[in-house]
Amino acid sequence: MVFAKDAGAPAVIVVMGVASSGKTSLGERLAERLGWPFRDADSFHPPANVAKMSSGIPLTDEDRKPWLAAIAAWIDDLRTTGKNGIVTCSALKKAYREVIVGDRPDVALVYLRGSRELIGQRMAARQHHFMPPALLDSQFATLEEPGADEKPLVVQVEASKEAIVEQVVRELQLG
Repeated sequence: MVFAKDAGAPAVIVVMGVASSGKTSLGERLAERLGWPFRDADSFHPPANVAKMSSGIPLTDEDRKPWLAAIAAWIDDLRTTGKNGIVTCSALKKAYREVIVGDRPDVALVYLRGSRELIGQRMAARQHHFMPPALLDSQFATLEEPGADEKPLVVQVEASKEAIVEQVVRELQLG
């Protein structure tokens, strides 16, 4: 779906998807291309959440509340100061996206969609990340794909990294 033309280019982009879908890679590339600040949602997790995930224990919704609030606060700070930014966040449930995107018309949601098989292969190839491959099934089980009411830009992760960046820039009218 194309970001609404009447809304203009977004102030903030939220890149969502399951682990290993390419969120950080896209976020970093967009930040470099646009000259916008970038934050990975992992950097907003309190240490207790990282410890749980590192132990292979999925987070509860209660665990996620301070994490989502911190992401939303960063987004709102950018918006109120007239700045732009990009944040990656799994944002697997609609309730999570309501906290970080909500009714902010100048925040665009980019959803990286891919098959369990492809993303599983990517995850198995990753090194130095606290999310073990065993948690991927729980990610897909939790995933509530964004509906049309959320106006997501849905991007298929099978495309090259460069093609994905170009698609996002084009469809969000960023250049």
